[in-house]
Amino acid sequence: MAEIERPSRVRQRHRMVDRVAAILELVARSDGLSLTAIARHLDAPVSSVQGLVDGLVAAGYLDERAREYRLGVAPYFINLLAGRGVVNRIVHQDLVELHAETGSTTAVLAVAVGPDVIYIDHCSTDPRTAYLAERFFRRSLIRTSTGWVLLADWEKRDLWAYLDTLGDEDEHRVAEFLSSLDGIRETGTVVLPGTAEDTEVDGISVAVRERGRVVAAVGVVGPSVEIAPRSASIVESLQRHSKGWHQRG
Repeated sequence: MAEIERPSRVRQRHRMVDRVAAILELVARSDGLSLTAIARHLDAPVSSVQGLVDGLVAAGYLDERAREYRLGVAPYFINLLAGRGVVNRIVHQDLVELHAETGSTTAVLAVAVGPDVIYIDHCSTDPRTAYLAERFFRRSLIRTSTGWVLLADWEKRDLWAYLDTLGDEDEHRVAEFLSSLDGIRETGTVVLPGTAEDTEVDGISVAVRERGRVVAAVGVVGPSVEIAPRSASIVESLQRHSKGWHQRG
């Protein structure tokens, strides 16, 4: 089991940063929102939201037309400056091939956004998973195999701070994760951790690395009774595909 010493300093959340991030995500999920609607969604006074929204418009992160706010150009420009998308090595066809080869109900590409995991691409015959992916719903990192892969690469202080936020209902998941941490870091693979709220569904996931860091995870997800008997072949498929992804430029 990996030993994790409490770091001397953990990253503290910042109320204003959290509110700015919430505004950007809220607007990005909409076709345009009024100031009143934004304030209502945030459960905050219009007066306290007005200054933040004005600042985001002035900096190009939001665009205002007819008193409605939409995402501006600045977020796209920052990604352009970085010279990459969220994940460069994986394309949709990779998930299609993996889905067909493993005979699973779902193949997903997942990233961590704050304390959550989000499926940013998928190939699925399961309407439930497809709905989660297409709506970019947030899921708990500690309750998904892809989440375990992503968490294993976090800096000590960030990992400890995240684990400290979890409630008693996740205590057994935390214990299992920590006991598996060394193995995940060594292999980049998580096999059937049994973490989901729906115990009939489980997953096998591998890390996607860019510039030496884990930037995403690819997971094969489906009913446990179907995946468990084929776990060895699924792991082999994922690791073989992973080698090909990491040989890309």
